[in-house]
Amino acid sequence: MKKSIITALLLVVALGYSQKKKNGTIFLEHPAIEVVNEMMAAFVAGDQEKVGTYLADDFKAYNGFSTDKDDKGTTKEEFLGQVKFWNENVSYLSMEPTKGAYPDALEYKESGVWVQTWDHLKGMHNATGVKLDMPYHRLYKLNKENKISTLISYFDNEVIWEVRRSFGDRQNGIIYNHHDNINTVRKLMYAFEFNDLDAFYSYFAEDAKFYSLELPDGESLNLDEVKERNKKLLETYSFDSIDETGYPDYMEYDMQDAKVVQSWWKFRLTRKSDGKKFILPAFYLHDFNDEGKIMRSIAYVSTKILDAK
Repeated sequence: MKKSIITALLLVVALGYSQKKKNGTIFLEHPAIEVVNEMMAAFVAGDQEKVGTYLADDFKAYNGFSTDKDDKGTTKEEFLGQVKFWNENVSYLSMEPTKGAYPDALEYKESGVWVQTWDHLKGMHNATGVKLDMPYHRLYKLNKENKISTLISYFDNEVIWEVRRSFGDRQNGIIYNHHDNINTVRKLMYAFEFNDLDAFYSYFAEDAKFYSLELPDGESLNLDEVKERNKKLLETYSFDSIDETGYPDYMEYDMQDAKVVQSWWKFRLTRKSDGKKFILPAFYLHDFNDEGKIMRSIAYVSTKILDAK
């Protein structure tokens, strides 16, 4: 039995090795990598003529995310036009290897030499001010003359679409200066001022999230944690008044169907231990769900002022 098990294990190992088939060699240093690096340096510099010296006459470039089955690709002439466009329309352009990454040259037995790169593109579109800051993965195929014949790019198309969308004025919803959701924010603020905490918490969804400048980025508190925080706050301070500054805005966005009230306040507090009074400016964003409950609160307020002696 033991002999049979060993034989079976050896057979599995043999089958595993027999499935390997070498299809080429990967190089860390290669003349093709030099061609790609020099071409991209010329691209960033806006040197059309120099870029052209690295491209084959039958060069074609493709968007790796395209689903167009009839895509004929970008020709050499069209690609050189892109060099001019980027140079004239994008400031601070750079294309550097992503931290920890480096290009590889792959010599395939049948399909020739390919270079793959993992870069990070940065810049700013001049007309719209849209920031370009994104990973940029590319595959380059080189012919026997060490010219680039094929280029396939993978990048964040949403950034490019944002540039296109930003050329014209576009509405993104409606702003109200009077709305029931504004009324809700006012009612919850004054409920807190008059220490009616049951009413205050009733305006929030049970799974509401609370964010603030004083929390680490991306972290939030849940409703129970906010209740505990407010309990400690009210043990130390009394709220003399909560005063609305200016007027709130309620915004119903078309994008993502967001419903947001932004409001400005002054919290007037007295520290119970010594009677010292404070005025605390605050700015709030309250996101509402379809049922009129607040599902997210973002507080732009600094409590450092309360540390004053």
